[in-house]
Amino acid sequence: MRINIIWGSHLPVLIKLVGETTGDILELGTGLFSTPFLHWSCFNKKRKLVSYEGAGEYIKLLEPYKNDFHDVHAVEDWDSIDIEKKWDIAFVDHAPDIRRGIEAGRFANHAKYVILHDSAPHNDKYYHYDKIYPLFKYRFDYKKTIPNTTVLSNFVDLTNFKI
Repeated sequence: MRINIIWGSHLPVLIKLVGETTGDILELGTGLFSTPFLHWSCFNKKRKLVSYEGAGEYIKLLEPYKNDFHDVHAVEDWDSIDIEKKWDIAFVDHAPDIRRGIEAGRFANHAKYVILHDSAPHNDKYYHYDKIYPLFKYRFDYKKTIPNTTVLSNFVDLTNFKI
């Protein structure tokens, strides 16, 4: 398993939004940065966290997090996962690359905040985020870290959003 410290560049955004919300959280694509943070942030209040992962090595590594408030699911077919429901946070960071834009678009009318990792414009050729941006009223781009992270919403005005 490869790892790079910059892969945690989405943490400032996750930390802020987890602290400002109380509802269910969805994680598409688990990892050594997002999953432990989200799990332990939800732990004391038993806040609902659902993680979906397509890579077997991550499922094995993160399976111990599974408990009464944290569901961990292995995915073979991203089209078949049941995610069109109310989420306070939907975090998009999964593979294959082409699926990120597809899943992000599925949240337009369901998630209060959609967080897209690796959202710099030069990555659109992989993730196709540019295709789903028009589905959202509000957008905030966090560019203090590389890779960049974007927050989208149709429910919360992000005009004055700051981290």
